[in-house]
Amino acid sequence: MTSMTASDSFFPSPTVSAFHVGPLTIHFYALCILAGIALAVWLTSRRWTARGGQPGQVLDICLWAVPAGIIGGRLYHVITDPELYFLPGKNPWNAFAIWDGGLGIWGAVALGVVGAWIGCRRAKVSLVAFLDAVAPGVVFAQALGRWGNWFNNELYGDPTTLPWKLQIHQMDAATGSAVTDPSGAPVVLGYFQPTFLYESLWCVVVGLVLLYVDRRFALGAGSVFSLYVAGYTAGRFAFELMRSDYANLILGLRVNTWVAALIFLGGAVAFALLFRRRRSMAVPGDSAPHSSEPLTAGS
Repeated sequence: MTSMTASDSFFPSPTVSAFHVGPLTIHFYALCILAGIALAVWLTSRRWTARGGQPGQVLDICLWAVPAGIIGGRLYHVITDPELYFLPGKNPWNAFAIWDGGLGIWGAVALGVVGAWIGCRRAKVSLVAFLDAVAPGVVFAQALGRWGNWFNNELYGDPTTLPWKLQIHQMDAATGSAVTDPSGAPVVLGYFQPTFLYESLWCVVVGLVLLYVDRRFALGAGSVFSLYVAGYTAGRFAFELMRSDYANLILGLRVNTWVAALIFLGGAVAFALLFRRRRSMAVPGDSAPHSSEPLTAGS
């Protein structure tokens, strides 16, 4: 427990991560995820119609993509951190407790794309166009979702004395509130780099860049999604190097540090190969700027 003086400034964390409505327990982590999904669906719907799609198609596709993404995100987390659930003394059923935190973005995107593919096949529309349309919404949803980590008092970096240091409490997952000392005050574990905040702000920046660049240059089919992948993972690589919470390591680096680096390379190469191609449209064969034309402002 770190001592503080009255003059010290810090970024506070909540002492509750859930509230109760009758017999139901509502977790703020889940509310942040749901808010992000709602924002992504709204923004994608606007971008989808600009690509020639029908207004209701995005929701139909997301009914496949969102559940698949949540399952994929949880599977990635459990597979890469199995000791949190399956070692002696651990409760394996907690592997299903998504509200306690633990959704791996890599698994979420991978299975989310599979779900989107199913939805696009049923709607007879282009998966590539959908991925280009959804990319900004996904990264904005990630920005909102990171605030769920704030409520859970998780995803932080090394101890620091910076003015915006993050206060972290010892949380009781069973009650959804901070553990208290004999005087009734919440137990503070320390003050750390707010990596959840850095990543949230980075996601906002990436989303705004995607919207601007796609509108300004009418990026080629698949390149908006590739730019999202490269942009997000560039920041994620840096934030993983800053984090000090528990994680499995490979050659001294966190697993997600390696994954971020590899996916960044893939995204960057894909963008370089795709950005001059024809702009993606919801229905293949619709009119769009040809890849041989110069890059101009697009809708």
